[in-house]
Amino acid sequence: MDIKIGSLDTCKPTSNDVGSPPKSAVATLQNSVSPTVINSPEATIGRHLARRLVQIGVTDVFSVPGDFNLTLLDHLIAEPGLNLIGCCNELNAGYAADGYARSRGVGACVVTFTVGGLSVLNAIAGAYSENLPLICIVGGPNSNDYGTNRILHHTIGLPDFSQELRCFQTVTCYQAVVNNLEDAHELIDTAISTALKECKPVYISISCNLSAIPHPTFSRDPVPFSLSPKLSNKMGLEAAVEATAELLNKAVKPVLVGGPKLRVAKACEAFVELVDASGYALAVMPSAKGLVPEHHPHFIGTYWGAVSTAFCSEIVESADAYLFAGPIFNDYSSVGYSLLLKKEKAIIVQPDRVVVANGPAFGCVLMKDFLRELAKSLKRNNTAYENYHRIFVPEGHPLKSAPKEPLRVNVLFQHIQKMLSSETAVIAETGDSWFNCQKLKLPRGCGYEFQMQYGSIGWSVGATLGYAQAVPEKRVIACIGDGSFQVTAQDVSTMLRCGQNTIIFLINNGGYTIEVEIHDGPYNVIKNWNYTGLVDAIHNGEGKCWTAKVFCEEELIEAIDMATGAKKDCLCFIEVIAHKDDTSKELLEWGSRVSAANSRPPNPQ
Repeated sequence: MDIKIGSLDTCKPTSNDVGSPPKSAVATLQNSVSPTVINSPEATIGRHLARRLVQIGVTDVFSVPGDFNLTLLDHLIAEPGLNLIGCCNELNAGYAADGYARSRGVGACVVTFTVGGLSVLNAIAGAYSENLPLICIVGGPNSNDYGTNRILHHTIGLPDFSQELRCFQTVTCYQAVVNNLEDAHELIDTAISTALKECKPVYISISCNLSAIPHPTFSRDPVPFSLSPKLSNKMGLEAAVEATAELLNKAVKPVLVGGPKLRVAKACEAFVELVDASGYALAVMPSAKGLVPEHHPHFIGTYWGAVSTAFCSEIVESADAYLFAGPIFNDYSSVGYSLLLKKEKAIIVQPDRVVVANGPAFGCVLMKDFLRELAKSLKRNNTAYENYHRIFVPEGHPLKSAPKEPLRVNVLFQHIQKMLSSETAVIAETGDSWFNCQKLKLPRGCGYEFQMQYGSIGWSVGATLGYAQAVPEKRVIACIGDGSFQVTAQDVSTMLRCGQNTIIFLINNGGYTIEVEIHDGPYNVIKNWNYTGLVDAIHNGEGKCWTAKVFCEEELIEAIDMATGAKKDCLCFIEVIAHKDDTSKELLEWGSRVSAANSRPPNPQ
């Protein structure tokens, strides 16, 4: 079904072009719009952009004001369906748009020229790596300054204004520099539609003097356009299904493994339908946790090589055929390239391509179509799941804590597990929280997000802000290390301004623990903060906030009871004091393997 952007009119454009309508349509529109509409304060670039954002499902935009974007912000605020959220810095605004896009399907942020643009760049790169549609809007220089050889503030002191654009070209799939009104409509619409089609960020720069000028192309009811749906090549689809079914139907104990690109392919439901039809054992790669229901009867856990959940890697790696749907095999997800997989046994399904073992590759085959057609061609085979069921031994529980014994991290996550429900979502920061949160069993409807491909420490604070804003009906539980929190702590302030009731577990173990396990050194030790005192200072009596510092299990239980009871409407910040060497066994194993991969000597010349 076409994704409609614009008015709710059911008509479709006569061509398949995505973006603004053909020039003839624009000319017709100009001749038919009354002067009162043309001169309306709503017929401007700013209001057009605001309406487009609302039409694609964005109701919150994360921003940092700067002199080049102030007029644009006025017009975004004026749109009834749009809420402007001011962040403490551009990096967090970008991270918030990232978190928002993970729930809503698309996010947006607004910053100022160069000083803002280069600050947000790291977050945009992370969204690019995670295949998230994100609209990055920049207030640009006055249109009269282009080509004048003038030097402007907020630049590096050269008359060339293209530095910011050139930086964004490598981390966005489309760039629009709007410095005249004639093609502004087309550039904006093309940028937005490209973000949605490609599931990648786009960059839109709008000259600061154009946002408020009425123009006939920005009518109150924009010309509707559609995103033409991608279609599979029918012959390629049939051939891919036939080749895959032949391999899988010959296999004795085949398995299915879901990867992170299930999201970009919009194929999560189709993948579960394939599991239901085939009876195969179902696992997920670590970065796909939360995309596949863990309550499914054939779910066997997270496949992450040597640090997989119990008995999962044994079943996957001993299978005689495995289908990976949307995988990303990098040094982190492969635990330093140590996965025991064989190419001749693997079927790799990417969003628009299928590769069958050592055999053929089929392009122009959409994952969703392929999985649904394959489900019709497979013989039911639950051998791998039965093997898993036979060898599975339930995980033990952490040792019972002695009274007032210093709190252990495994005890902390035992209690976090009990907090999860369909009304919660988990955000896991880069670090040991990756591994501890991987072991959480997500109940039906519980959200889960982390940034594995890019792995930027500090991502979770902004992402928690954005995710919680996108899904106010869920209570977000964020697990953040002290080192990561120090990078982006300021936007706890924005959470309070937005009235969010997130629960943040700040794990204070005195440093960058994940880095310690890869390669230790004095640089991994950080200055300790009074984290609860910091959040209390940020709170400053405005908004609803509650903090606690816990040293033992008894205090943790009290804090959780308070956060989920009397303080359930507050932002709750619980600082957990942990020993610096208290890490998951998975991090110890993973760190040593990644370290070995990082320290490989140069190949002989």
